[in-house]
Amino acid sequence: MEKADKIYIAGHTGLVGSAILRCLQNNGYQNLLIKTHDELDLTNQAAVNDFFAIEKPDYVFLAAALVGGIVANSTYPADFIYTNLMIGANVIHAAFKFGTKKLLNLASSCIYPKDAIQPIKEDYLLTGSLEQTSEAYSLAKIATIKLCHYFNVQYGTNFITIMPPNQYGTGDNFNLQTAHLLPMLVRRFHLAKLLKQKDFEGLKKDLSSNKLGWNIDENINFSDNQSIINACAKVGAFADKVIVWGDGSVYRELMNSDDLADICLTLMNRVNASDIGEFLNVGIGEDIQLKDLFKIIAEITGFDGKIEFDVSKPSGVFRKLLDNSKMQKLGLTTERSLKEGLQEFYKHYLSDRMQNELQHN
Repeated sequence: MEKADKIYIAGHTGLVGSAILRCLQNNGYQNLLIKTHDELDLTNQAAVNDFFAIEKPDYVFLAAALVGGIVANSTYPADFIYTNLMIGANVIHAAFKFGTKKLLNLASSCIYPKDAIQPIKEDYLLTGSLEQTSEAYSLAKIATIKLCHYFNVQYGTNFITIMPPNQYGTGDNFNLQTAHLLPMLVRRFHLAKLLKQKDFEGLKKDLSSNKLGWNIDENINFSDNQSIINACAKVGAFADKVIVWGDGSVYRELMNSDDLADICLTLMNRVNASDIGEFLNVGIGEDIQLKDLFKIIAEITGFDGKIEFDVSKPSGVFRKLLDNSKMQKLGLTTERSLKEGLQEFYKHYLSDRMQNELQHN
C-alpha cells in the first residue's frame, strides 16, 4: 500500500478496527475512509454498493462485525448470524464489484470444531461440530472465509482472511452483558476491589461511566450504598468474592489488538492470498487456563478476596489454541506478553473510565 492509497476500515470504532486505524495513522497513511454505523449500515446492500461506487477504495480492512462474549452469543443467536452474514457478504461483494485491489477479512478462532486437536491447524476447519454457544457467529464467519476464497478462485481477487484468537485492548467494551472475556473479568474484579475497600465514590464513578447491562443500571440509586452493592452482586462482584462462570478448567489464547493491527498491516503490504491458502491463523502460540488467568487479573486489579466458580454456567469450548506455524514462517510475531498486555489493559480501563466520567460531567 502507498501512503496516499484510499483505504477503507470497515468497523473502525470496534476493538480491532480502531487498532487498525491507529496503526495506519501511526505509519503515515493519509487517505483513510471511515464511516460510523449511522453513516453507513453495512447490512444494507444498496448503501454499501453506493459507498463503494463513489469512493472506490484501493484497500479494505473488514473488521466490522457484531461481536460479544458467551452471554451475548447465547442470548442473541439470530442477530449474530444475520448481521454478520450481511456485513460480510455486502462488503466482500462490493470490494469485488468495484475493483478493490486487496481485502483483509477478520474471522475468529471460534469457527473451529469444538473438539479440534490442539494446537488447531488451518486444515481443521469444518472437520467437526461447532461449540453451541457461539455457533451462530461461527457459521457467519465461516461463510465470509469461503466467500473470500471462492472470489479468489473464480475471479482472481486478492482477498485474505486471518484467524486471530480472543482479542483485548484499547477501545474494548466493558458492558458486562455484551463484553468479551477479559473486559468482563477486569471490570468484575475492579468492582469487587472497590466494594472491599468500601470506596463508594469510586463505585459511583465506575457505574455512572460504564453500563453494567441487563437493565441493572436503570435501577441503581446512587444515594443508597446498598443499591450499589445489590447492582454489583447481580454481575458477580462482592466485597469478599468474585463469581466467575464455569469451573476455570478451560483454556484461552489472548492477544492484544494493537499487536494484531501491526500484523494486519504487514500482511496487507507483503503477503498475498496465494501465499497463505484459504486463510491464516494469527496467534501468540500459547494459551492460559482460566483459573490461572483469574489469579493474574485479581493481582493486577488489586483484589485479594475469594474467586468462586459458578459451575451451573457454561464455560464454552475447552481449548482453542491456534497453530501459528504458517504465520511464523512468514516472519510475523507479537510483542507483548500476556501479563504486560493485561497491565496495560487495566490502566486503559481506569483511564477510559475517567474520560467517560469527564464527558458525563
